[in-house]
Amino acid sequence: MQTKKEKAVEEVYNDLIAAWNNRDAEKMAELFTENGESIGFDGSQSIGREEIFSHLHPIFKDHPTAPFISKVKDIRFLTEETVILRAIAGMIPPEEEDIKSEMNTHHTLVMVEQDDEWKIELFQNTPAQFHGRPELVHEMTNELRALL
Repeated sequence: MQTKKEKAVEEVYNDLIAAWNNRDAEKMAELFTENGESIGFDGSQSIGREEIFSHLHPIFKDHPTAPFISKVKDIRFLTEETVILRAIAGMIPPEEEDIKSEMNTHHTLVMVEQDDEWKIELFQNTPAQFHGRPELVHEMTNELRALL
């Protein structure tokens, strides 16, 4: 059973996913600390809310981004005010019905509690390609498909 703090942390992650899926750069940026950092699937690095917004806004405006299907795998508190959340995610491209396994990813977030509110200090979106181990790609994809 989740604690109140674990639920609050998971809610921030779910808000991040919802903001991506709704193509809302402003909402995504608001979830970060003032100097929070986002590292995208392609390695793009944005530091600070303003830069995160400036990076995401044109992407959402000009590209039909695929929504995430995600699952939290672990929440680990380093201190009472610092936590690491790990999740897996996949994407269903626009006008398709299944997860595109090449887009599977590991999400890692470091969050801090500031003024009784959890904020993202670091979000890293790492491709889960499992080079030479296709069974792991298949396993992750099936785990995410079960959420559809």
